[in-house]
Amino acid sequence: MAAAAGESGLTTGHWDEGLDGPLSEASLGRKLAAMGYRATMYAYPPGTRFPPHSHAVDKIDAVLSGRFRITLREGAVELGAGDWVMVPAGAVHSAEVVGEDPVVSLDAVRGA
Repeated sequence: MAAAAGESGLTTGHWDEGLDGPLSEASLGRKLAAMGYRATMYAYPPGTRFPPHSHAVDKIDAVLSGRFRITLREGAVELGAGDWVMVPAGAVHSAEVVGEDPVVSLDAVRGA
């Protein structure tokens, strides 16, 4: 699960099953913990939208299933199973479930 700056300028990553094993809540949670984050799982039904907001801590939004679009000033990224994006502390961002499937995600915060 290496980080890379994508075309949008956002730092994103994707689960590497060959390196990290099968994707699951437990395995993704362990990987995020090794990166210094504490994760909480959430499920969002289709149509869920989060208006622009920010957090006081660095965070990662990581998707276990479904499609989730995250928009920051630098651009937008659509995440699917195994994808994640870093959201720096103070960065204004919005999010929405894309499509007809619910999103199951890990919301991970640094140093909490």
